[in-house]
Amino acid sequence: MSEFSSLREMSAGLAQGAYSSVELAQAHLERIQHANATLNCFISVNPEFALAAAAQADQQRAQGDHRATLGLPFAHKDIFCTRDILTTAGSNMLSNFVAPYDATVVSNMAAAGMISVGKTNMDEFAMGSSNENSFFGPVSNPWDHTRVPGGSSGGSAAAVAAGLVAGATGTDTGGSIRQPAALCGITGLKPTYGRVSRYGMIAFASSLDQAGPMTRDAEDAALMLGVMAGFDPKDSTSAARHDDWLDAVVANGIAELDRPLTIGLPSEYFSDNPNFSGIEAAKTELQKMGHRLVDVSLPHTEAAVPVYYVLASAEASTNLSRYDGVRFGHRCEDPKSLQDLYERSREEGFGAEVKRRILTGTYTLSVGYFDAYYLKAQKIRRLISEDFQQAFTQVDVLLAPTSPTPAFAKNQLTDDHVAMYQQDLFTVPTSLAGLPAMSLPCGFSNGLPMGMQLIAPAFREDLLLELAAQYQRQTDWHLKRPEGAV
Repeated sequence: MSEFSSLREMSAGLAQGAYSSVELAQAHLERIQHANATLNCFISVNPEFALAAAAQADQQRAQGDHRATLGLPFAHKDIFCTRDILTTAGSNMLSNFVAPYDATVVSNMAAAGMISVGKTNMDEFAMGSSNENSFFGPVSNPWDHTRVPGGSSGGSAAAVAAGLVAGATGTDTGGSIRQPAALCGITGLKPTYGRVSRYGMIAFASSLDQAGPMTRDAEDAALMLGVMAGFDPKDSTSAARHDDWLDAVVANGIAELDRPLTIGLPSEYFSDNPNFSGIEAAKTELQKMGHRLVDVSLPHTEAAVPVYYVLASAEASTNLSRYDGVRFGHRCEDPKSLQDLYERSREEGFGAEVKRRILTGTYTLSVGYFDAYYLKAQKIRRLISEDFQQAFTQVDVLLAPTSPTPAFAKNQLTDDHVAMYQQDLFTVPTSLAGLPAMSLPCGFSNGLPMGMQLIAPAFREDLLLELAAQYQRQTDWHLKRPEGAV
């Protein structure tokens, strides 16, 4: 077993008796123990829980349970409530919160026999593009420890890139799976809004948040998606549908594309940026595979970032109002009054970026500004969605960059909020439209990995996965590993 074995490879090894689930879990726990002091990609590690679950998986296998997912170790982003385990969302506000129940994603993966070895670091309440906003300290990029891994799912991305786990859960509100996947050289999939339940996933912006897999390749992403997805009556935004291919992909892997695709290139996403050389090479490779590339336009792209930060901040302001020092989470010491309790608990519990977005959201929702900002942003969101609908009358999928730059240095953009927010330029439009999108490694810029983004119509993750798997069978970018990963 290599430290960079995929989930599929580990599943085959378990089936062949090459090692047990307990041995597999122990090996991952040892890697995490060795590397985490350097990378800081885990907030908590749960060896007792993991080894007990692994022993149970071994027993089930001995009794004839041959599920592909049984006994596979992975990690959860620390935004999913996990019963009797610390769940912090990267915030001091929840630094002492032990969840009393499991999120649906957690229970789905446990039911599939997958084993969580720990909870990964993240930008506080998923607000950030660098993983520098965590109460538990910044995460380091395994390719260069002086650089950020991207955010907000930077801990999950770094853990997968460094070989500490083969797969991890992430969440994507405006790019928080795709951007760190690109900056760490791994594969990250944001499913269609509603494909994966949000129940028990600590909310940032409820109309945008979506959970998805972060893995080394498309095959593993499909495996995890098949486990994570499904209708959940506990989530009012969960899509009441089930696609048979999700079951098939867990058992049998990704199906072959049955035809060449027409791939759209949005003119608003491309420029003379030297960082896009990998994407230019990917275009050539896709054409060699028989796919047709055509130019399309998404004319309202320029408005996507300001629209996103108006809407996401407004929803954050509302969602985070529950953290008041009364029921759970951080509480200030010796409050003098109820007002003092509220004010000091929130002042102490939230970090600077979270406070910034709460204030922005509260302002845009206030009397006199609601129509000027929030309502106008919702109207433009509709136009952005219609841009994609129009494009998909001409093409099967879209190809675009994932991030405008490779991983940048720590502290480089912390005081330049506009430049930091512009890191989401290519990812927020699909989030606003609720569409599935994934990032694949496609090359390097100055020795650092870059990603290309594939976007599909709603609930057509199968197209993304089939095209991604085909591309990865023809290229080896997803097999590149950072030297001395830890």
